[in-house]
Amino acid sequence: MITKKIKALAEDIHQEVIGIRRHLHQHPELSYHEEETADYLGNLLRNKGFSFEPNIGGHGIVLTIEGKQKGKGVVALRGDIDALPIQEENQVSYRSTRPGIMHACGHDVHTSSLLGSTLILNSLRDHFAGTVRIIFQPAEERLPGGASLMIKDGVLTNPTPSAIFGQHVHPPLEVGKVGVKSGMYMASADELFLTVTGKGGHAALPHDGIDPIVLTANIIQSLQQVVSRHGDPTTPTVVTFGKIASVGGATNVIPSEVKLEGTFRTMDEVWREKAHALMQHMVGQVALAHGGNAELRIDKGYPYLLNNEDLTGRFKQYAINYLGAEQVVDLPIRMTAEDFSYYSHEIPACFYRLGVRNEARGIISPLHTPTFNVDEDCLQLSTGLMAHCAISELESLNA
Repeated sequence: MITKKIKALAEDIHQEVIGIRRHLHQHPELSYHEEETADYLGNLLRNKGFSFEPNIGGHGIVLTIEGKQKGKGVVALRGDIDALPIQEENQVSYRSTRPGIMHACGHDVHTSSLLGSTLILNSLRDHFAGTVRIIFQPAEERLPGGASLMIKDGVLTNPTPSAIFGQHVHPPLEVGKVGVKSGMYMASADELFLTVTGKGGHAALPHDGIDPIVLTANIIQSLQQVVSRHGDPTTPTVVTFGKIASVGGATNVIPSEVKLEGTFRTMDEVWREKAHALMQHMVGQVALAHGGNAELRIDKGYPYLLNNEDLTGRFKQYAINYLGAEQVVDLPIRMTAEDFSYYSHEIPACFYRLGVRNEARGIISPLHTPTFNVDEDCLQLSTGLMAHCAISELESLNA
């Protein structure tokens, strides 16, 4: 009975949720600058009669919905609100109005979905016991991550949730489906900033200088061996440099300095710390061997994301109950990162994927691209499913 009510409410508010998503899509804001987004959400909530806590972890918003039935339990739902520094190329009526800023990671979908779920849950307060904590989170895209800041501000206290759910759009998955993986799901992510210094000179006279480009090449190869020769081959690990630039240099000029930027990702926190030390040692020793100098700065980022096995098992059953078994798929490990991982190291967490793909309509672009978009039919599923999961988990806690 409750599932039918949820589906009916999700259908009733579908166009409203689409309108909210399109407004957010037209007015994206970068991490730590989500002032207008927070004001917009606050006004929507205020007009709907909700009270809330603003400015949590920056521009975050938190509210609670209390079920009216007698019982216990607290479940949290999270949606992120920030956008990316990407120039949108979609030719749609609701394209971004902010040059160089775009919701290219689907956070407009996450936010509007969570708002829709909030409306559904509020309408069904007579039908469940316990508390749902709603978390609109800023700054997922940039270190140190809004999740860590919200946790420091007490988002997981007063009341303390026994579980948290989060969702993320997934372009490879057809609209109408969701996917999930139990256990370790997404990688930790650290940013690498390397400066290699040699002695510049004429390209025809390399013996008179210390070539930092050759030194850089040796360092890159050696850092790959940290992974392949020092890491357990059963532990997923990636080190990649995505940006290399010499300071000066030409066809006939050896530069004095090279700067690199990259990432280190893995699924094991103990190995992560060991690898950091090994990389620092390796960089120093290779530079010394070539007579140059190298400095590696490691900005420690998000931890790996752990989907609690018991909670994720229950989520999968909730999703099957709501959507049907054929619409729920198992996903592989991903080496991408998510600051939802911070929650997963504090309380049982489940982070699942929402299908948004529609090949017939040309909605196939990956995340973080100028043409990313979603089939907005996903919004009816996402609002209802998240509300269904919250109520189902509260029922489990009160069983």
